[in-house]
Amino acid sequence: MTSTLPFSKLPPGASSSAISPFTVSFPDSDLKYLKDLLKLTRVPSASFENSLPGSDRRLGVRRDWLAQAKTQWESDFDWRKVESKINSFPQFTALVKDTLGDFNIHFLALFSEKADAVPLLLLHGWPGSILEFIGILTLLKDKYTPAALPYHVIVPSLPGFTFTKLPEGDLVDFDNPDAARVFDTLATEVLGFKSGYVAQGGDIGARIARVLGGNHPACKAVHLNFCAILPQPVGEQVKAEDDISEAEKEGLKRAETWIATGRAYALEHATRPATIGFALASSPLALLAWVGEKFLDWTDKDPSIETILESVTLYWLTHSAHTNIWAYRHTMLPNAKNKPPYISKPFGYSYFPYELMPIPIAFVRRTGDLVHVNVHTSGGHFAALEEPATLLADVEDFIKTVWKS
Repeated sequence: MTSTLPFSKLPPGASSSAISPFTVSFPDSDLKYLKDLLKLTRVPSASFENSLPGSDRRLGVRRDWLAQAKTQWESDFDWRKVESKINSFPQFTALVKDTLGDFNIHFLALFSEKADAVPLLLLHGWPGSILEFIGILTLLKDKYTPAALPYHVIVPSLPGFTFTKLPEGDLVDFDNPDAARVFDTLATEVLGFKSGYVAQGGDIGARIARVLGGNHPACKAVHLNFCAILPQPVGEQVKAEDDISEAEKEGLKRAETWIATGRAYALEHATRPATIGFALASSPLALLAWVGEKFLDWTDKDPSIETILESVTLYWLTHSAHTNIWAYRHTMLPNAKNKPPYISKPFGYSYFPYELMPIPIAFVRRTGDLVHVNVHTSGGHFAALEEPATLLADVEDFIKTVWKS
């Protein structure tokens, strides 16, 4: 079976026997079960914390927003429209054999017919998914034909997220270097990009892309829109020679505020992932509150309830709310084993002012061979979702600058 969609023809070096077309299609019974659970779940009563005056969210997601989102989820939200949107792009699963077991990696793709197309991996994070990159894929599909597309664009679901499950059998203590190794194998051995590829990412995807650039020779360049630097306080990392703009100084204040008041979720993921996993995987309303808060707080402008429901529903239907928080215990704690490597390859960075930790360019420069920088005046943590045209332009310009045929 092969996909008939444009941009679906596998590149010449791909291992076709390891790659299968994929279509998103959940049974009606799954959707009914979700609606039944929502109807049976009550929104808690008003409290001081969940009903602060005005639109204040400093103590967490608001009750009025949660009630409105629940009603929309029950009554108006159409998951089948989301399925159709995802299925309008070529998507596949690829068997990747690894020391930890066999991974069936799900990914969206736009494959080029050009012999010199640049392989490009776009990596999401938490609470993200492939949905973050739909805007960029749409722009590319509208801008290029398969014969003219300059890239092979690969958007994988991270292991443990949505359609990419962790290996069955022995339970795996998975981490960012494991994910990087699996994606490097996907790119080089399964898709046949042995001459190299570019990795781009935000959030956890940025951490994985950094490992690819630092540890895997086939990754020739790295572009990030997230560069978390700990330990805190980040303000103490300013050096006399650093040229930091007034906007970046404001970003540092935002970073320190987030460290002080906004990262409790990450410490919970890091220290008690089993407990929070049970809560999120057993209640759609709890999942909506936990994930919805992040989309509201981490963006420049509040996303629509519809946009948030798309991501939350995808997590719920794929039973992945408890399996996709593995990265935190290896990165967030003082003795974390996943120290971010220096990127010795050409490194590009996009600065968005409403990022969780808008790190000054001078700080970013200390983490790799920074050769390309774009500084923007709008956009937040979900750059691919919030500013797809802007991020795509940055990445295309970066590739033109650094890629050697």
